[in-house]
Amino acid sequence: MSKMATGILYGVGVGPGDPELITVKAYRLMKESPVIAYPRKRKGSKSYAYQIVENYIDQSQKEMLGLVFPMTKDPDILEREWTQTVEAVYERLAQGKDVAFVTEGDPMLYSTFIHMMRLMQEKHPEVRIVSIPGISSVNGAASRLGLPLADGDEHVAIIPATADRDEMKQALISHDCVVFIKVAKVIDVMIDVLGELDLLPNASVITKVTSGEEIVWNNVAELKGLELEYLTLMVVRK
Repeated sequence: MSKMATGILYGVGVGPGDPELITVKAYRLMKESPVIAYPRKRKGSKSYAYQIVENYIDQSQKEMLGLVFPMTKDPDILEREWTQTVEAVYERLAQGKDVAFVTEGDPMLYSTFIHMMRLMQEKHPEVRIVSIPGISSVNGAASRLGLPLADGDEHVAIIPATADRDEMKQALISHDCVVFIKVAKVIDVMIDVLGELDLLPNASVITKVTSGEEIVWNNVAELKGLELEYLTLMVVRK
């Protein structure tokens, strides 16, 4: 007897926060896939991606596979826990079940799904993996602010914000528009850099864009010293 084909692993982008920004294809695949995989926090609370899609899923008809992703830089812990996570998904795929892994934004842009995909390809190359594009928080922020990211020959960059002042300054100097993601932990550094370049009036900060918890700050200087949500980005348009 031939070996049963594995199910398909779908990386399903579910948008930046507003449930109405889910694509028709993402909606269909969530309906058709018997297993819905989603990131969850270790204490069992719902993930952001789960909250976006929960009203579209009949949990009585699905296996809900909550996956914990390690928040550490320890290579031994990372390898052990990521391997367990991938094997949990593969267990369902090996039964011939399709798995829809939901992720906020787009699966191929700074997404947890990227590492899932690479490790699955490495450990189980027979598995077919399909990415379903989603609207990113970058696009959501541009629409929310009514701010074109780029026009004509202009240059736009998407950059993870860090405490490297020179690198952040060079990014601003070199591009017409920069979207800084993961900005919450270095907001004070970013405000200082913007001040040095006289770009504070050109910056906006948004938390959980398009969601019911969205907050927009156009006066970013007032954020100095504040603790912001992880899902916060900054848009700077010259």
